[in-house]
Amino acid sequence: QVQLVESGGGLVQAGGSLRLSCAASGRTFSSYTMGWFRQAPGKEREFVAAMYRSANNIYYADSVKGRFTISRDNAKNTVYLQMNSLKPEDTAVYYCAAKIVEFNPMVANLYNYWGQGIQVTVSS
Repeated sequence: QVQLVESGGGLVQAGGSLRLSCAASGRTFSSYTMGWFRQAPGKEREFVAAMYRSANNIYYADSVKGRFTISRDNAKNTVYLQMNSLKPEDTAVYYCAAKIVEFNPMVANLYNYWGQGIQVTVSS
């Protein structure tokens, strides 16, 4: 079993930055593919970014490419999402997720473990 806890969300003005953290406990963190997803009100959960355990394979949604950066620190059992140049359309609840397998990193229902989510609000 893996427990995931997100932190670092909040309210920021458009153009600003936030860094989300996701701390993992339980089984070996370094074995997991880690992903970030988000869900805005009235919309389906969507893929944001993912990183395989080797950290050599990184994936981003087109909507965040060039603005967001996913990283992981296996020694701290933590994955990060650095979000720069934030836009009002980035407003959503952001979720951290983990899975063992390394395929289809953009598919939410293939992830085994999820955090509780954290609100990010970008004002215009």
